[in-house]
Amino acid sequence: MTYTELVAAIKAYCQNTESTFVTNIPTFVKQAEDRIYRSVNLPVSRKTSTGSLSTSSKYLTFPTDMLVPLSLEVTNATSDQVFLINKDYNFMSQAYPDDSVKGLPKHYAIYDSTRFVLGPSPSATSAYALNYFYKPASIVTESTTWLGTNADSALLYGALIEAYTYMKGDPDIMNLYTQRYQEALGLLKTQAEGRMTVDEYRDGTIRVARV
Repeated sequence: MTYTELVAAIKAYCQNTESTFVTNIPTFVKQAEDRIYRSVNLPVSRKTSTGSLSTSSKYLTFPTDMLVPLSLEVTNATSDQVFLINKDYNFMSQAYPDDSVKGLPKHYAIYDSTRFVLGPSPSATSAYALNYFYKPASIVTESTTWLGTNADSALLYGALIEAYTYMKGDPDIMNLYTQRYQEALGLLKTQAEGRMTVDEYRDGTIRVARV
């Protein structure tokens, strides 16, 4: 489903082509996308940022588009990849009170809205790779996206919920849209967080129980 097709479907389902309603359709769609991306761990939402640690600071600025960190790895002196352990800031303050003590970082935590804090402070300019979740570009601007192609039901009903809320529509219709959205979202979660994390070689063919 392209953005043009999505807009046409929203107008048809809501039977509304008023100018103020149409003007707000991009907002409805973006709100639906945001809800989906924050509800399901989709592979299309994964991204990697690389760089080098600075020996002059125990802080590491994370990407502006990061929603949730997945893992942080650094390269040690023997070129091995070492994954850091995610902790909270209170742990970091107690475990690494002296910033002058340096070494290869073992832990990291979110320090503020833009930075991680590392412990211990880096003793070398080691390479790092941060894997994280982000929100891909909207179908409003891209016309065609992974959600529109592979999860069009979730995207459509998510947008309809926002559109019908704007219209203050009939509660029964709203309940129907919500039910359809939850069904589509459940199927998407099963695909992304279930079936895409296993294979037949390791887990065998998915079987349906006999009635």
